Amino acid sequence: MSVPLRTSPAAAHDEDASRTHGREFEFGDRDFRRVCDLIRQRAGIALADGKRDMVYGRLSRRLRALGMRSFREYLDQLESDGGDEWQAFTNALTTNLTSFFREPHHFDRLREELERRGGAGTLRLWSCAASTGEEPYSIAITACEAFGTMAPPVRILATDVDTQVLATGARGVYPLERIAGLDDGLRRRYFQRGTGPNEGHCRIHPALRQLIDFRPLNLLAPRYDVEGPYTAIFCRNVMIYFDKPTQRGILSRLVPHLADDGMLYTGHSENYLHAADIIQPCGRTLYRRAGARG
Repeated sequence: MSVPLRTSPAAAHDEDASRTHGREFEFGDRDFRRVCDLIRQRAGIALADGKRDMVYGRLSRRLRALGMRSFREYLDQLESDGGDEWQAFTNALTTNLTSFFREPHHFDRLREELERRGGAGTLRLWSCAASTGEEPYSIAITACEAFGTMAPPVRILATDVDTQVLATGARGVYPLERIAGLDDGLRRRYFQRGTGPNEGHCRIHPALRQLIDFRPLNLLAPRYDVEGPYTAIFCRNVMIYFDKPTQRGILSRLVPHLADDGMLYTGHSENYLHAADIIQPCGRTLYRRAGARG
């Protein structure tokens, strides 16, 4: 009877260590797998094998900051008594790619919907992967344009799992190149150009910041402690990081917060054919709750 060969723990460690040749910290297969498991449990993010260098680069900064010598030491401490480091770990591995008025057809449609609902009282809008704030501020500008006032009847909730990017959004200060592609009129009305030590930057008009509540929220949470219902929920370009079962779970928690005639705005590379019992398409990357009247 033959027995499969097994690699001893020491040999496995040597094999892992050999993969870290030339790097500041030991980072082998087992370390990468542990990182993948932990970020999946913590934030639902599924890291592909091609993300090894990204993981090493981003978490190496945490090892240096904490004075640690290896990923094994860092991950051991994280699992035994992570504390605030769990948030730093999540922040480091969260990808934040955004811009003002990204996928502009969504904001054209949002303006139409807001104009149609004029006089219906305060409308609630939610950016649930707000990143550094460009999306919720684009929503706020759209509302101002739709109602012709800097104090439109809307309240905007902006949430993200990454507390660092939320802090950036709440500050509302950006390099000028971030708004270079915007219409001149929008830049004049909604952004204040910095001078002196703030040269090269701009600040969001204070009236826009007053419309938005920035708050941390993990989409993997079993329930979302948010008010509603929401006329619009923007959940764009975040679901691509989750597998199908996780997507269904998130949708099942998001959709009940939609108004009866509210819409879910999604990313251009996302589709939800596997969740037709939860949401149904009603336009270009737009969805309503299943069974809702269009």
